[in-house]
Amino acid sequence: MEIKEDKGQMSPYSRSFQELLAWQRAHENVKMEYKETKTYPEATPNRLSSQFQRAAVSIPANIAEGYKRLGKQDKLRFLNISQGSLEECRYYTILSSDLSYIHTSIYQQLIIKLEETSKLLNAYIRGIANQKFVD
Repeated sequence: MEIKEDKGQMSPYSRSFQELLAWQRAHENVKMEYKETKTYPEATPNRLSSQFQRAAVSIPANIAEGYKRLGKQDKLRFLNISQGSLEECRYYTILSSDLSYIHTSIYQQLIIKLEETSKLLNAYIRGIANQKFVD
């Protein structure tokens, strides 16, 4: 999927969660994290690769689910879960680097991508929090 830079983050006319920049960035992160975790040792505690992948998938999945929720609080709850999963991924990235499972350049790329996703997700959340909803 190509990321569309010209789409507005909070367009009231978006037809799909796929148009949200936060979701697009999160989806790109999942693909990169899956690629990188393929090389992790099988014997990692609690299978670090599967924990990392689960947390990574949770970010865009919860953005997608929150997108269709009708009430403001319900939307924000799912987006908050995405934020928590994003921080979990940030930790797994740090741990993966500390255990030498990923190269320093990959670590830096992942951290930058997570930070970009975090900023977009936070902006989306602020936009929803400031909108008037009829619950």
